[in-house]
Amino acid sequence: MMETAEKKARPSTGMCPSHCCPPQLLLLVTVTLMPMVHPYGFRNCIEDVRTSLCFRCIQRFLESPALAVSDLPPNAISLNLSYNLMRCLQPSAFARLPRLHTLDLAYNQLETLSPGAFHGLGALVVLDLSHNRLTTLAEGVFNSLGNLSLLWLQHNPLSTVSPGALLPLLNLRRLSLRGGQLNGLGAVAVAVQGLAQLEQLDLCENNLTTLGPGPPLPASLHTLQLCNNSLGGLVGGSPEMLWHVKILDLSYNNISQAEAFTQLHLRNISLLHLMGNPLDVFHLLDISDIQPRSLDFSGLELGTHGLKKVCLRLQGPRALQRLQLQRNGLKVLQRNALASCPVLQELDLSWNRLQQVGCAGQLLDKKQQEELEVLTVEHNLLKKLPSCQGAQVLPQLHNISFRFNRILTVGSHAFAYAPALQVLQLNINSLVLLDRQALWGLHNLTELRLDNNLLTDLYNNSFTELHSLHTLNLRNNRVSVLFPGVFQGLSELQTLDLGGNNLRHLAAQSLQGLSKLRRLYLDRNRLLEVNSRVFAPVQATLGVLDLRANNLQYISQWLHQPPPFRYLSSLYDLKLQAQQPYGLKMLPHHFFQGLVELQWLSLSQNMLRAIPPDVFEDLGKLRSLTLADSSNGIHDLPDGIFRNLSNLQFLDLENVGLHSLTLEVFGNLSQLQVLHLARNELKTFNASVASRLSSLRYVDLRKCPLSCTCDNTWLRGWLNNSRVQVVYPYNYTCGSQRNAYIHSFDIRVCFLDLGLYLFAGTAPAVLLLLVVPLVYHRTYWRLKYHWYLLRCWVNQRWRREEKHYLYDSFVSYNSADESWVLQKLVPELERGAFRLCLHHRDFQPGRSIIDNIVDAVYNSRKTVCVMSRSYLRSEWCSLEVQLASYRLLDERRDILVLVLLEDVGDAELSAYHRMRRVLLRRTYLRWPLDPTAQPLFWARLKRALRWGEGGEEEEEESSGGGAGRPREGDKQV
Repeated sequence: MMETAEKKARPSTGMCPSHCCPPQLLLLVTVTLMPMVHPYGFRNCIEDVRTSLCFRCIQRFLESPALAVSDLPPNAISLNLSYNLMRCLQPSAFARLPRLHTLDLAYNQLETLSPGAFHGLGALVVLDLSHNRLTTLAEGVFNSLGNLSLLWLQHNPLSTVSPGALLPLLNLRRLSLRGGQLNGLGAVAVAVQGLAQLEQLDLCENNLTTLGPGPPLPASLHTLQLCNNSLGGLVGGSPEMLWHVKILDLSYNNISQAEAFTQLHLRNISLLHLMGNPLDVFHLLDISDIQPRSLDFSGLELGTHGLKKVCLRLQGPRALQRLQLQRNGLKVLQRNALASCPVLQELDLSWNRLQQVGCAGQLLDKKQQEELEVLTVEHNLLKKLPSCQGAQVLPQLHNISFRFNRILTVGSHAFAYAPALQVLQLNINSLVLLDRQALWGLHNLTELRLDNNLLTDLYNNSFTELHSLHTLNLRNNRVSVLFPGVFQGLSELQTLDLGGNNLRHLAAQSLQGLSKLRRLYLDRNRLLEVNSRVFAPVQATLGVLDLRANNLQYISQWLHQPPPFRYLSSLYDLKLQAQQPYGLKMLPHHFFQGLVELQWLSLSQNMLRAIPPDVFEDLGKLRSLTLADSSNGIHDLPDGIFRNLSNLQFLDLENVGLHSLTLEVFGNLSQLQVLHLARNELKTFNASVASRLSSLRYVDLRKCPLSCTCDNTWLRGWLNNSRVQVVYPYNYTCGSQRNAYIHSFDIRVCFLDLGLYLFAGTAPAVLLLLVVPLVYHRTYWRLKYHWYLLRCWVNQRWRREEKHYLYDSFVSYNSADESWVLQKLVPELERGAFRLCLHHRDFQPGRSIIDNIVDAVYNSRKTVCVMSRSYLRSEWCSLEVQLASYRLLDERRDILVLVLLEDVGDAELSAYHRMRRVLLRRTYLRWPLDPTAQPLFWARLKRALRWGEGGEEEEEESSGGGAGRPREGDKQV
């Protein structure tokens, strides 16, 4: 083991008192040792927490993109600069972000795009310039955007598009110019004619009056939207212009003459929208080449017997996939009104004025009844759905939507005509009464929408027939009581939405029968309490429970009944935020007991005042916890409250009134990644807490009164580092001082302690005057020895050339120790790539023994002396040590390595004064007999042999077990 006289004599001082260390040193140690968490931030942007390299710079009052781009990483892939004040884009405005994939500049005040504004964005795919003030697109604006696929320019006062403005966009697929002031399609056709990949072009809500003159649109274009323009006569259009278009929207253009279409080639059109045009649609079909089934009859004037005419026009050998008759002013549908239509799969009668549709099947003939699959009658005036028991069955009908009507009642067996029904939407009506047998026979129904009605009562047998129902939505009704067994029979139900009703209490059997329920929404009711017995029927399956905005209140920290969620061992999402009227002010002890699988918990907007430290004990798998907006409540969290939340990743403590962050609260959150602390009373961010949050990635400290004091010197350095994103770190002011910022305040004042400097300057001098004479008197020879070592180190430090040695080490040993040297030392060192000089192998035959020893010592980097009693008695060994000592004094280098094979007593050593002197001045290695200690011996020996190689500084081996240097006071030598 290795030990030195200095090591033995050095006292243990323990921790240095802080008042004895210079403040600069304390700052350096704090910043260097504490965070493995290194923050970063941007002046005007926030990086998305879930998607790295995606940045939002919204509503930052930016007048130039440079204010946002300047400090973003060059490998950013998405940038949102919407809702700012930019008026102009200068050339190469985004050149720092060559990998940008998406750029959003919507809702600015852009009036000018300079040529080359997007230079360097060769990887850009999506560009949004909507809702700006652009009046023209000049040539060169979109240079370098050869990879752009989507370009949004809607709602700009565009009146001019230069012919070559869009030519660089070789991969553009979708282009929106909606809401501009373009006058003619011809000019746009010229601009897009070179876009061989263009698929969709939106020119709605412009001032288009003509279709030409202009070249044909690109062959790749399949969707052209020209709605809400002024194309009354379709003037200027050539037959070839729309040759390849498949979907054409000419809605709301005031086209009144069917002859306007005769000059256009419409045979290839698969869907033509003409809604809102005062047009004789039947005359159009007579004089144009448009196929009747390619025409959307919605919003057209059909006139008397128009529905029958439409059906006759649509006749054909193949079944009609969809018949859409929206906004046709239909008021009454007589029996067999659609019998003359071809076989239908989908029928849409929305946005008419129908007051009844009967049992649906009476509108169709027998063959149509067998094929109809989807029936949509939304935005009409339906008042009731009558009983249809015994009506003609539609065996394929699986989807019915009666949304946005005025339905008050649903009669018995109202849907008996659709036994295969899977989706039924009756939401957003005025439904007051749902007959007990209204849904009977719907054994295949999987989704039922009854939300946004006026239902007050749910009867016990209303849903008993719905054995396959997966989703039941009763949100925003007036249900005040859930009778026991009301959901009996819904054994397959997975989602039940009762939010927005008037429930005050839940009976113990309210959820009876819901053995597979996974999601239960009870938010925005008036629940005063929740009881564990209520959830007993769903304890094995329930995963989501929403209790937001109820009236839950607790006046004691101790529950007088079992914890309300004790049986919900599968629950992973629980919402309890915003209890009314003033919030959930108190959480009782063990309130969340039993929620062993919970991952998301929201308690925000509750003004919590008392949170016991054991309340989250069972939530070992919790990943997200929200306690935001309790500013009049929490103030400071109790110690140990998060001690079991080792898996927590998201913690929102915004506006809870926190005054400090302590290790007792936050010390165990090793997996925390996102921490919201905005709008608290924090004056600093605790350095110890920051060091323990090793996984932290995002911190929000906005609107906290951080102080520019010496306590925050570490925070200033932390804010200018990198790894954790700190939201807008350059906006944190020093309390109420508007022009002083945390990231740059002057910290020099923290170190101007004159008394400390005077003490630091005089105390060492006085101590030196006292210690130097004593040290000189007691350790003269040792000082002289270390002086030679220092000179050796300086000489080695500034030596320009390194001598190349033949050997790494010359091994000096006695023949009595030859077996140990050859069997242990030599194999171990030569296996470690050391070149050894051994007298029996490397001495030159015929030369004087002294010459060989001199050459061996001076041609080796080090000299290893294997010392034993036999070694001490050997004259040749003594000579070798003496020559090595001479070289040490000559070259001023530490070249001796002493290995002590066996203990030598003081009495035996006193006769060999030279060896005694060497042992007193040199550190030595002792060969351990214990095999477990031998690897350490070899490691230290190799380290001693390598010391000083390659121009490194040579120092003494000064610590560790297995080494030592005899002292005169300790050992008589």
